[in-house]
Amino acid sequence: MSRRIDAHMARTQFGQVIDRAVENNERFIVDRRGEPVVVILSVQDYLASVQSAPDWLREAWAGAKKRDLEKLTMDDNQNKHNL
Repeated sequence: MSRRIDAHMARTQFGQVIDRAVENNERFIVDRRGEPVVVILSVQDYLASVQSAPDWLREAWAGAKKRDLEKLTMDDNQNKHNL
């Protein structure tokens, strides 16, 4: 589902917009002066609907999967750095 937001909101709440795009597969159409100018969506959503993954990204995913890192969460990453 796409949601229209103005550029000011996108700028001031960018972290939240990114989180919602990644976690909920939300798409955001960003307006500037009432005209749509850009779309914000997750990489997974982009690759599933617009373009296939480039070779370098497929290789990175394959390497992460071999090291059991493909399902690493932000909490796991924080805990790893706090050790």
